[in-house]
Amino acid sequence: MQRDSISRRTVLSLSGLAVTGAGIATGTQVQTQTQDQSDPGSTDEADLSRSSFTILEGTDDETTVNVTEAPTDGPTVFVIGGIHGNETAGYIAAEEITEWTIDAGTLVTLPRANPVAIERTTRVDDEGVDLNRQFPEGSDPGTELATAIWDVFSEFDPDIVIDLHESRGIYAGDPVDGVGQAIFHSRRDDVAQLAADTANAVNDTYIDDSNRAFQTGYHSAPGNDPSGLLVHKASRELNADTFLVETVSTQNELETRVTWHSAIVEHLATDALFPADEPDNGHEPDEPLDEEEEPDDPPANENDPDETEPDDGDDSSGENGGDGENDDNSSDGDGDNGDNGENGKNSENGAGSGDNDGSDDSDSDIPADHTAPTATIRTEPANAADRTFAPDETITLDATCSSAPDGELVSYEWSIQNDGTYDESGQTVDVTVSATGEHRVLLRVTDNAGAHDTTELTLTVN
Repeated sequence: MQRDSISRRTVLSLSGLAVTGAGIATGTQVQTQTQDQSDPGSTDEADLSRSSFTILEGTDDETTVNVTEAPTDGPTVFVIGGIHGNETAGYIAAEEITEWTIDAGTLVTLPRANPVAIERTTRVDDEGVDLNRQFPEGSDPGTELATAIWDVFSEFDPDIVIDLHESRGIYAGDPVDGVGQAIFHSRRDDVAQLAADTANAVNDTYIDDSNRAFQTGYHSAPGNDPSGLLVHKASRELNADTFLVETVSTQNELETRVTWHSAIVEHLATDALFPADEPDNGHEPDEPLDEEEEPDDPPANENDPDETEPDDGDDSSGENGGDGENDDNSSDGDGDNGDNGENGKNSENGAGSGDNDGSDDSDSDIPADHTAPTATIRTEPANAADRTFAPDETITLDATCSSAPDGELVSYEWSIQNDGTYDESGQTVDVTVSATGEHRVLLRVTDNAGAHDTTELTLTVN
């Protein structure tokens, strides 16, 4: 992978940041530490400068920017997550990336860009604003939060920008069906090649199902909908190399999706941040992946209810080019169309929509011909996914209709807090949600052979 065109544009000194940071947000706080990276295999460039500061301190939108500087000069890489609050893997991966040890340059991270939406576990904030439509090209950002974020970008003037998202559907050249498992990028030949190299490397190392293979595509052309994306503005006004990464949130564990995000960022930033050594930031597979198995049925793409514009891209890039930044025929492909991640509602209360893959990847003792269980959720009141509930209403979630064709179910686990953990167990659970917004619930069932399946539904409170 060749990145000779990358040059370090701006790396702010810590003292300079403290001065100019006053223009970024009132009450900026800067903390500094020098970290001795003396672990075996770490860089010879021993000392890292780590700092952090807040933007919009004292408001509901208060959030933290983290800065890691290596002693060796190099490009500035900006990683952002949590623009949409229900795209969990993106902001968790960005938080982990904050702790990376780098060999050169500067790593800036803003993991929780939209704290209100993250608190609500929704795509939008409590006023219904989609943050990733608030960065119009050639004019000021549309909200106070967008302005504060853009001020940080302008101060650091990054060479590379990587924006982490999730979608409910697989990208197949038509963003209406979803944009998951894709790396969208700004339009330059070396940037396109880096994205393609990254997709190939991650697919070879982490993907054992061709239906989950990452693809690449260009950003949509100027003037095409949707407009106001952060990566578009950063590419066209700061001349940054920009990437919008989408994993598919359905039928994949949170830990898996976080690993995909981290591996993609690491590969995209290797020449910038790790020029001396092969990076090792803790997300290599423990064991070789299993040989690929043909799935019983291809995964169904799910439409994004918020983004329904058709894609009329001419695929001129050879990379599902409906996302071409300068492709005048492309309409949607921001890599963000459909990226409401976990926000969409499953049909039939999510019945049978899980990862019916026939096995638990961590248990090699499951017979090859074993049929996985099927997770199904019924609700009382019925059809809860299609209703709107008042605050403090109680909904009963019932998993007794789940089935195990080749055994019996021994475990019913529920993720109620939308934090990637299964915090409840039992065949039925009662859920009382007080906060308005959309709340994702996951069910995982496991049979006596160790095979499992997951499904989900979204409860809407207004």
